[in-house]
Parts: sequence; C-alpha cells; structure tokens
Amino acid sequence: MKIEHDALVMVVDGGKMLLFRNEGDSASPKLQVEQAMEHNNPPDREQASDAPARNHGGAGGLARSAVEQTNFHDLREARFAAEATNILNKRALTQDYEQLIIIAPPQTLGQMRKHYHKELQSRLIGEIGKDLTGHPVPDIEQAITQI
Repeated sequence: MKIEHDALVMVVDGGKMLLFRNEGDSASPKLQVEQAMEHNNPPDREQASDAPARNHGGAGGLARSAVEQTNFHDLREARFAAEATNILNKRALTQDYEQLIIIAPPQTLGQMRKHYHKELQSRLIGEIGKDLTGHPVPDIEQAITQI
C-alpha cells in the first residue's frame, strides 16, 4: 500500500493505541510515534463476581438469571476502540491529515467502524486486520508496504 508523507497510521487493539505520522515517503515509510495511549483492562474475572446471586426470599436457594452475565472486559475494549476512533474523527474534522491507515484486530476494527465520521472515512485509505500493537515499528512499516 502506498502511504504518502505526513499520513497517519493508527495501530490499536482493545487496550493500547499508537498513532504514527509517516515522516518518510510512499516508497519507504518511516513512522514516528505522535501519540500513545494505554488502557488498563484487567480480565473480566477481576472486574465482576462470578458467583450467582442469592435468592433472599426463599429457603437459601440460588436465583438464576435468564440474562447473560455482562463481560466488563469486552465492554472496556469496545469503549477504548470508540475513544481511539474519536481521536481520529476530531483530527479529520480539523484537517490534520489527508490519509489514514488503521491496523487493528478484526474485532477492534468492527467496533471502530461503528464510530467512523464521514470525514474520517473520506481519508481512510486502508485497514489491516492484524494485532501489531506489541510489534516493533519496522514490522508495522513492512505490514503497510506488503499490502
């Protein structure tokens, strides 16, 4: 994929976001970190009780719910994806970038797409459905040039 000088690249997952600016050119991108954000999102088992509720009206039996238990970990990941997208939306509305590539796991991309502003969409030149948040910058640059 050709990425012009000064384009933005966001690498994000459910808990970490890296925003890069391309200081190189379309032939050889050189990504520089412009913004980073990390969100502490412990596993769901640490955020909610797994114990079923007690039925206080009877003989000490357990009450069962027909509603599936909330997964707080997934909710926080979805909120983080929305926050990351909001950053891109604001920057698109202020004409901060002309081109954008988003690299994220497919589930995170799906969450982000729900929040894309039309200005962001008009600048989006590509999406890569991979988790590269823990990878070194040369791996990210290579992932971009291989598509």
